[in-house]
Amino acid sequence: MRTILLIALGGGLGSVFRYLTSQWINKHTQLFFPYATFITNVLGCFLIGLFLGWMEKNNVTNPDLKFFLVTGFCGGYTTFSTFSNENIQLFNANQSGTAFLYIGLSVILGLAATWAGLTVSKL
Repeated sequence: MRTILLIALGGGLGSVFRYLTSQWINKHTQLFFPYATFITNVLGCFLIGLFLGWMEKNNVTNPDLKFFLVTGFCGGYTTFSTFSNENIQLFNANQSGTAFLYIGLSVILGLAATWAGLTVSKL
């Protein structure tokens, strides 16, 4: 039960931060590209790398912290279900080029951001 509560608390906070991030990005960008989800996913990938790398570097073995930060917060913050839906909408709107660009950049930069988070956490 404790684990579920930690995941729920982290997930709730991650979801709120996802919403706030999306609102801020949408306020400052044009909407011809799904910037809010794109940036949130890349940032979420960086954060998961940062959290996991920090835990490894500092030999943090407390599973509660991992459940709260990684499973909960990062799980609530990242938005791959929204990502999938937005790509379907782009394909349905005959914007395949934009969809493939979005998919490619999200995967490549997500992997790069996770690697960067792991690297930065070990400095």
